[in-house]
Amino acid sequence: MSEESGHLERGGYRLAWKRVAGQGPTVVWLGGFMSDMAGTKAQALADWAQAAGRAYVRFDYFGHGVSDGEFREGTISRWREDALAVLDQLTDGETVLVGSSMGGWIACLVAMARPERIKALALIAPAPDFTEKLMRPEIPPEGLADLSRDGVWMRPSAYGEPYPITRDLLEDGARWSILEAQEIPVEAPVRILQGGVDPDVPWSHALQLANGLKAADVVFTLIKDGDHRLSRPQDLARLIQAVEELS
Repeated sequence: MSEESGHLERGGYRLAWKRVAGQGPTVVWLGGFMSDMAGTKAQALADWAQAAGRAYVRFDYFGHGVSDGEFREGTISRWREDALAVLDQLTDGETVLVGSSMGGWIACLVAMARPERIKALALIAPAPDFTEKLMRPEIPPEGLADLSRDGVWMRPSAYGEPYPITRDLLEDGARWSILEAQEIPVEAPVRILQGGVDPDVPWSHALQLANGLKAADVVFTLIKDGDHRLSRPQDLARLIQAVEELS
């Protein structure tokens, strides 16, 4: 199966996507914060889909990868809407959402908005509520001053250049918090892969999500020596095995 590519018009900007035609349910890749559809896990799933004859869609959110937009203008609301547009316009029937890091949060929000379309979720180091729970507590006093004065803080990164965290991102993210709910209304089966030495998403954070989900069929796998990216060959094999099981 060859992979086609295109753009989805989104009211003033375009989302870039790639799609493999094949048997359903369609596997939909939801990337992480500042990541793109050319990443190792997204590509590994594309290779699997082509070899197995499975339907698969991946895309870049607004301000990510080769999609239009400035990253600093992105919010959880906008990226959630991007994911819903991809689901509604590029897929038919049941889907399996595969969410990495922030994509795990987006996957839950999509599953809550379109429960009838979701067969299952596979989440890698899921980071629900990361703007409030993981990011805001780590902002230093000078960062808080920058946010108050300029509406943006340039956050240092272990993966490259500093990147912008905006007041809009933080305030909007708080509106989509799910971890404090008595029950997270996701009923589809869920598989969670979490690294034990993840410096960005503590395993306890991902476990809180697993415990909060309404779904009865939830399996949490702790990969004790795994990092945040979980992109080693053995990690990719676990991911594909999980997606095949859920499909």
